Amino acid sequence: MIYSRIIGTGSYLPVKTVTNHDLEKIVDTSHDWIVSRSGISERHFAADDEKTSDLAMHASRRAIEAAGISADEIDLIIVATTSPDQLFPSTACILQDKLGIRSGGPAFDMQAVCGGFVFALNTADMYIRGGQAKTVLVVGAEVLSRMLDWNDRTTCVLFGDGAGAVVLRASEQPGIISAKLHSDGRHREMLKADPKISMDGQSVFKFAVKVLSDVVDEVLKDNGLQGSDINWLVPHQANIRIIEATAKKLGLGMANVVVTVGQHGNTSAASIPLALDTAVRDGRIQTGQNIMIEAVGGGFTWGAALIRW
Repeated sequence: MIYSRIIGTGSYLPVKTVTNHDLEKIVDTSHDWIVSRSGISERHFAADDEKTSDLAMHASRRAIEAAGISADEIDLIIVATTSPDQLFPSTACILQDKLGIRSGGPAFDMQAVCGGFVFALNTADMYIRGGQAKTVLVVGAEVLSRMLDWNDRTTCVLFGDGAGAVVLRASEQPGIISAKLHSDGRHREMLKADPKISMDGQSVFKFAVKVLSDVVDEVLKDNGLQGSDINWLVPHQANIRIIEATAKKLGLGMANVVVTVGQHGNTSAASIPLALDTAVRDGRIQTGQNIMIEAVGGGFTWGAALIRW
């Protein structure tokens, strides 16, 4: 049986760091208020001349280097983003060119907002399991700072820019074990961008905590596992209160949860691969461990995936 394994991770954060104290100067808010409601202390904003594909390129190069492969070996690129460079061509095609990949393999974007990376990873896994690809680059990349409404103090302080990437390769050893994906368009008005981001925070919180714990339970049951069998939960980094509530429902202590929201803010589709790369590079995530990733985003979209490292 063919599986897909993550053989390299990479991430990139723009140089510009924006602290809560910086935001106090332009928004009616305070450092303490932001931290108490979200856990966020700072976030990164792209430079004026940086595009989503640029962030994706830096993260991808680091993942490719970590994987020990050449870019030419990649035969599929999927970029999860809700902030593409332009309407078309896709950010994935632009990234393919910037990486110098000339194989002619497919490259396309996936739009599931904050759930995008889980959706993209599952899609890549199916390509590999189906024999249509052997080496896949999956990227989550966002420049959300250009979608913020600076008159909305409840949302503009939450988001940041960044990119994370993983390289998947076909293997006889289990890697991506299984995943569950869901969507429900009835709730689309709770969190949207038209073109600026707006959100019903309280409703999103309640919805997120429920569906995240439910979808993780689905994946665990499919594999005959319990929460205690998970070594690391790597959640979408939206809000520390959502992360804590989800971990509690799963019976996981925060010592087993990778948390980067304080330094990154909510980077939408980039948040999971950013957090994953952080934990891989600092040595927390080790070979043989069970990793659970989960996310919920506007749409609503939500999903989870179980990974054997």
